[in-house]
Amino acid sequence: MKNKIIYKSIVLLVFALCSLQSFSQTLDNYLVIASKNNPEIKAAYLKFEAALQKAPQVSSLPDPTLTVSAFGRMIETRVGAQEARFSLMQMFPWFGTLEAKKDAANLMAEATFQNYVDTKNEVFLNVKKVHAELFELQKMIQLEQENLSILNTYKELSLSKFKNAKGSMVDVVRIDIKRNESTTNIQILKDKFKPLQTAFNSVLNRELDTSIVYPNELPVAVNEQIIQTDSLFSNNPKVVMLQHEKEAFEAQKIIAQKEGLPKIGLGLDYSIISKRDVPNLDMNGQDAIMPMLTVTLPIFRKKHNASKKEAALQIQATEAKQETVKNNLASSFSSAKYDVEKSKNLIALFETQTKSTKQAVSLLVTSYSNSGSDFVEILRMNQDLLMYQKATATELKNQFIAQAKLEYLLSKAE
Repeated sequence: MKNKIIYKSIVLLVFALCSLQSFSQTLDNYLVIASKNNPEIKAAYLKFEAALQKAPQVSSLPDPTLTVSAFGRMIETRVGAQEARFSLMQMFPWFGTLEAKKDAANLMAEATFQNYVDTKNEVFLNVKKVHAELFELQKMIQLEQENLSILNTYKELSLSKFKNAKGSMVDVVRIDIKRNESTTNIQILKDKFKPLQTAFNSVLNRELDTSIVYPNELPVAVNEQIIQTDSLFSNNPKVVMLQHEKEAFEAQKIIAQKEGLPKIGLGLDYSIISKRDVPNLDMNGQDAIMPMLTVTLPIFRKKHNASKKEAALQIQATEAKQETVKNNLASSFSSAKYDVEKSKNLIALFETQTKSTKQAVSLLVTSYSNSGSDFVEILRMNQDLLMYQKATATELKNQFIAQAKLEYLLSKAE
């Protein structure tokens, strides 16, 4: 007998582990589909790729200018008439300006990438939420069907007692009322599947009527003691994104300072000179080449000062926003942690109540079989049992969602 019990226990354990593994694999598969198909994730990644194209634009030199001048009436010089003139000029910003612009663009691109990471994590959280709701729905249908089967058994029992003149026809009617309620509840729950299926497939960005695998179990939340500190969310994608934005605005401040310094232009002027009909003239008809140096004079300081002030204000605004995000993360973390613990306690309570209620129902059914009394109490206790079982399923869903939210809040930047 003992060996049989051990064998059954091992079989049940293996079955439970296989169910959890199957759920994990299915959920992982859905997360992979979401990462590839979800349009919100795609848009965030395309924004990152677009941001990468900014650095080559801002770190390049301005295009050189070529000026060609042709004289309608030639200008006479000592060595001949000037027929045409070519001027080539290249402007150079102050030393380090292009590098600062490149740094600012790259930092903004890194911030955009962290926004993509956070968007992906948020979509994954939504996938887990709907998947948990599908578990709850499947469990509710299963419990209602089991309840209907129990009510059918009670009906046969009440009919038998009535035929033997030990029960009342009212008991049979009461059973039919409860059976009708259970049948209606099952249909309502089945009808709920369609909107959940639509919502789930919408997140995965695929055909809305694509079939979905129901999860039979949900992983139990890991009981980890997480001490909340100021650095708990320092590596969160939202926080890191704002940090990169702040660094980009600091680079903008440097750019504003360097933009207020002179720009230097180097060029070459080439003039075509025709020969004069003068014998023994030195350098007769020789073309003229003239190097040129241009320096801008940034004497109008208002725009440069405004640009520096704008960058400084953006830095302050980003710091304030970063503080707000950390506060919101801490608040959400505390709430989610409380929800996990609350669900754990309620699950333990409902499991205890379920066990006790089953014992009470069993005793009442035995008493009714013998004496034909307390049938109303049987129905009441049976409804309590169903309520505790449904509440357990709901709290399992709530616990899983709260744990998923904790994982989302504690996610790390990539």
